Amino acid sequence: MDPRSESQATGSFPAVTADSVGTDAARPAEQPAWLTKARGDFQAPGRYLAWEEPGRRMVVPLREGRTRIGRSMSADVRFDDATVSRRHALVESDDDGVHLFDDRSLNGLQLNGRRVERSALADGDSILIGRHTLWFLDTAPAAAAAAAAEPASSTA
Repeated sequence: MDPRSESQATGSFPAVTADSVGTDAARPAEQPAWLTKARGDFQAPGRYLAWEEPGRRMVVPLREGRTRIGRSMSADVRFDDATVSRRHALVESDDDGVHLFDDRSLNGLQLNGRRVERSALADGDSILIGRHTLWFLDTAPAAAAAAAAEPASSTA
């Protein structure tokens, strides 16, 4: 019996090349359309995390300091999901910017489709935690730019 015909009869997988490995995982997720509306609904400029859950969309402001993300009851952003570690990630927000840290999670973090241990966050970044995609929204720079562009009012 010809070995090639046997492998086809058993349903072998197509050849894997370096170009075909991991291409989907390396792509950042596309922003959903509802995020544009959410940005317009913000009452004040700030930094936010946004994500979808079955039946609802969540947007939470990041406070100064640390925001814990995980499965633990003590997490600030909590996912009751086995793909999320009890202590999965930390987001630190201060005057120097916002940084994402892996908090010794089992499944790790992906930022814009790439696995990271720690990284600075920028407006529009996608964060994959377990099977949940979160979006980092930073409306503070846009508000500051708009304020700087307004002409100074003069009083007579």
